[in-house]
Amino acid sequence: MTQSFQIKDRHIGRDHSPYIIAELSGNHNGDLERALALVDAAAQTGADAVKLQTYTADTITIDVNRPEFHIKGGTWDGRSLHELYQEASTPWDWHEALFKRAADHGLHCFSSPFDPTAVEFLETLDAPAYKIASFELVDTPLIRRVAAKNKPMIMSTGIANLAEIEEACAAARGAEAGFALLHCISAYPAKPEDMRLQTIEMLAKTFGVPIGLSDHTLGSAVAVASIALGACIIEKHITLARADGGPDASFSLEPDEFKQLVDDCRMAHAALGPAATDRKGVGGANAQFRRSLYVVSDVKAGEILTEEQVRSIRPGNGLAPKHLDDILGKPAARDLQRGEPFAWEMIKS
Repeated sequence: MTQSFQIKDRHIGRDHSPYIIAELSGNHNGDLERALALVDAAAQTGADAVKLQTYTADTITIDVNRPEFHIKGGTWDGRSLHELYQEASTPWDWHEALFKRAADHGLHCFSSPFDPTAVEFLETLDAPAYKIASFELVDTPLIRRVAAKNKPMIMSTGIANLAEIEEACAAARGAEAGFALLHCISAYPAKPEDMRLQTIEMLAKTFGVPIGLSDHTLGSAVAVASIALGACIIEKHITLARADGGPDASFSLEPDEFKQLVDDCRMAHAALGPAATDRKGVGGANAQFRRSLYVVSDVKAGEILTEEQVRSIRPGNGLAPKHLDDILGKPAARDLQRGEPFAWEMIKS
């Protein structure tokens, strides 16, 4: 059984409504007002939190003209890492305003730090939690640095093998506040057929912590499906409009789509419930409309009952249909009228 943990007053675990994070990433397009509008939009969707990424191009990489520092293929083909991160980064002097706007809406706001200076900076903002990005999961010194702050942690597993995930978990266990893992396919966008959602159940059994999904597929179907497999956290990118462009816009949801994701994920969780061993529906109001045995034509006392006189029909006030063979061929104990629910006392013993 996987444990649960808390971010502020919000319990997170399989027994609780999914915790949904709106990832701003680089969809602010370099405009603080747009970034603040994204926080406003996230609040309107019903999300629990907004998440930032705290780095500069120089803290996450270096500007050097070597082949391995350039991206080949995919959404960002041909761009250098330094150029991409310079465009996508969220300026540190915006963070305080974004944290405050989120708090005004009652949203949690936290971030992914990418180096120790980012961790210390986020501490000055009293970040309630930390996210470790997929590409940083192998940076166990960074994870230990975060764990030392004793805040809840969420770690993505996108490109890590099981041994690397175990090493990250060992580093994170120093945080008494608890942590979760996110199943993730680090493709942008990811294809639904590559998502392998049953990994969620495997991670839960292997590591014994809450498991969620960091979802880069288009739409919300994959996120909703993950709830049935035990995902208790959903992280998804949000944008004001994909047509506006930006480094992550192509695989982000617009506000109305994000709201649908929130509603559908919460509905999916509510629909799971415990196994219905007590079959409550049997005793419900609609039980009266199940089939049962009825007199369907008038019968005289002593007359032998036939299939033309007693049938299984709706509603359900008569004997159960399984007793039909016990009744047919027996004499009627009294006159029977069409429309009477059949009862044992209607036949002679």
